[in-house]
Amino acid sequence: MGNNGFFDNYGGKYVAEVLRRPLDELERAFTEAMADKDFLAELDLIRRDYIGRETPLYFAPTATKLLGGAQIYIKLEGLANTGAHKINNAIGQCLLAKRMGKTRIIAETGAGQHGLATAAACAKLGLDCTVYMGEVDVRRQQPNVAAMELYGAKVKPVVSGSRTLKDAVNEAMRDWAANPDSTHYVLGSALGPAPFPDIVREFQSVIGREVKRQCEERGVNIGAMVACVGGGSNSIGFFEPFINQKEPRLIGAEAGGIGPGIGENASRMTGTAARDGILQGYKSRFLLDEDGQALPTRSISAGLDYCGIGPQLAALGRSGRIEFTSVLDKDALEAVQFFARNEGILFALESAHAGAAAMKIAREIPKDQAVIINMSGRGDKDVFITSPVFRPKEWLDFLHAEIGRLESRKDIHEAEAMAVGQGPEAAALRQDSGRS
Repeated sequence: MGNNGFFDNYGGKYVAEVLRRPLDELERAFTEAMADKDFLAELDLIRRDYIGRETPLYFAPTATKLLGGAQIYIKLEGLANTGAHKINNAIGQCLLAKRMGKTRIIAETGAGQHGLATAAACAKLGLDCTVYMGEVDVRRQQPNVAAMELYGAKVKPVVSGSRTLKDAVNEAMRDWAANPDSTHYVLGSALGPAPFPDIVREFQSVIGREVKRQCEERGVNIGAMVACVGGGSNSIGFFEPFINQKEPRLIGAEAGGIGPGIGENASRMTGTAARDGILQGYKSRFLLDEDGQALPTRSISAGLDYCGIGPQLAALGRSGRIEFTSVLDKDALEAVQFFARNEGILFALESAHAGAAAMKIAREIPKDQAVIINMSGRGDKDVFITSPVFRPKEWLDFLHAEIGRLESRKDIHEAEAMAVGQGPEAAALRQDSGRS
């Protein structure tokens, strides 16, 4: 746990008085739950039978050969139910909320994977779910929006600010402040006011603990571990069992976007644009202007497109325990292709930043050691982003055809609607429409 909610100089609980009571209540409930054998047994059962844990640690032989250095291993979190690591935290927090007597869950989401995982967890546990998502992210992550709604969640587009993850967090915080008695806010990353960084790290640490055990069982000598870093939920969970050791190297891959300029990336621990600040209830490293306002960010991956970083990661970066590197959009796209074609594994764009970083350092690591990549999610969700890049003509043709098909169906549905309640003639019209 953090020291009174702090990790060195970062962390804390910088919130309005209205949120202090629910945060204190949450901290007490979490501490009690983590000491309750029945709660932990139920969580382990759900992890096994619903999430599908443990996830495989895959040796990538072709990538190892082509990169010509360390052995490449991939932790396949993308095989977890809902397609990413986010379900580990979502199911843990929803189970905790149910134990606390909460009936309504709210969440924020960027790439949509946390919103999707929270919606699924609520469907399983019988909780009402509302997900806040920036309007920009709603447009570029429609497959995940559709899936959230299938699970029964209400997705609320956020139209303020930059209309991305930062603004979704703000809206979720406002909702929680207005409805603390019935509602729990399932924050999706290892950031925000205490105790959220501790809670998210704890529920995500199942990833790193599995990796450690799997490597020990197979005699794998870990030279480096690489994870993408937005807010930091997958990386801090992946790194957790190794943080207090001197080895292996821990490497966090940030979003380098399209370049080093302001508004061109989301790099907080690399580059020169970030500064210490307090935002959204915690102190950390943020991309801020001179007035302390969040600067615009950019990344091809919605899940990394955030102006801040979790406080524990910031502290570990400043201490030197975690090395940070910045990965450009184009390099992440190349990593998607590399692992798809050579290992049959489709990385999410977020995870591909880790893949790209691993590709760069593979030759620095001796061949008898391993680089472990946390493939935090699958790339299915990114088809609307990657297809226009990898196959633009075919994708455009597909979209035109789909628009034509949907317009045709619209005409049919309008005819059916007009015919409702008009007797035998209406029935005949509906049958004719169906045959067409």
